[in-house]
Amino acid sequence: MSIVANWSYPTAIRFGAGRIAELAEACVGAGIERPLLVTDRGLAERPITHNALELLRQTMPAANIFTEVDSNPTDKNLEAGIAAFRAGEHDGVVAFGGGSGLDLGKLIAFMVGQARPVWDFEDIGNWWTRADADAIVPIVAVPTTAGTGSEVGRAGVLTNSETHVKKIIFHPKILPAVVICDPELTTGMPRMITVGTGMDAFAHCLEAYSSTFYHPMSQGIALEGMRLVKENLPVVVEQPDNIEARGHMMSAAAMGAVAFQKGLGAIHALSHPVGAIYNTHHGMTNAVVMPPVLRMNRPAIEEVIIRAAHYLGIDGGFDGFYDYVLDLRASLGVPDRLRELGVDDDRIDELTRMALEDPSAGGNPVPMTTENTAKLFRECI
Repeated sequence: MSIVANWSYPTAIRFGAGRIAELAEACVGAGIERPLLVTDRGLAERPITHNALELLRQTMPAANIFTEVDSNPTDKNLEAGIAAFRAGEHDGVVAFGGGSGLDLGKLIAFMVGQARPVWDFEDIGNWWTRADADAIVPIVAVPTTAGTGSEVGRAGVLTNSETHVKKIIFHPKILPAVVICDPELTTGMPRMITVGTGMDAFAHCLEAYSSTFYHPMSQGIALEGMRLVKENLPVVVEQPDNIEARGHMMSAAAMGAVAFQKGLGAIHALSHPVGAIYNTHHGMTNAVVMPPVLRMNRPAIEEVIIRAAHYLGIDGGFDGFYDYVLDLRASLGVPDRLRELGVDDDRIDELTRMALEDPSAGGNPVPMTTENTAKLFRECI
């Protein structure tokens, strides 16, 4: 891939193939001398992870790694990560991986110096002001998937190990100081992870674009993000080593995360409790529930979806866009129902309650109620 760029929106981003070589330099620039590299168990033994740790240790001998991160990170993972950070006397975090490694790495950096429990900093009102901002250590983020966009986000998703409820923990200062977006790191992803993360990026862009909140900058970013996914996700699934397409997908993932400052909606409100209870892949869950949510929201979003379809080169207005989503899912092997992901219909009441309590629910174009949310779950399962 020939595209190389340095961006500062919304933070400093070093974008381009091979730029993982700049990891130690990025840490120094962020004020980190003793980094803790945080990643998930699935990446622990991957060559890209060993290489990243070696790059750090060449100039920072005290660098170490923490890998006790579940696919849906929990408060127990957070406690273990904080203990590892303190034991190694680290002074910053390299958050490395997909959404789970990125989110937990950011939350370790956030919570290691706080005196209050993590749940006191849920993304509600101004709860973030309760935190000691000066105690947050620097973060360098290195995504290895193209989906969540957590590398450019100011929040992390954490599951309560007792209640199995996912919470969004927020503070402006957990936005990483430096991001390295190297598309070469994503080439080894399994096919279904490429699909799930890519559909996650599409869901972020779609929901942000459809949100009724006013944020024209996010609206434009979301629209272009959808175009990048439409043109490049099928390519990377069939040509995993296509670095140019991988790079465009990394851009789309970051754009989705920037765009959803405008708001999310029912796709994520449904996906979060399903992932918390059944431990499903977040992006794949988003992809499964997307069509029923589009159908429910149609009265409120038809006009904006018609405009999006025109921009994306999709004929047929809303119906054409809806059919495109169905065809894309089918071509990528996305399951048609949540039941195929192991979700049963015996906990719909619990899932409905959790979905309505999820912060994403407030951004849905059609107000979510107990009745329409339970109906959505029945259709999805």
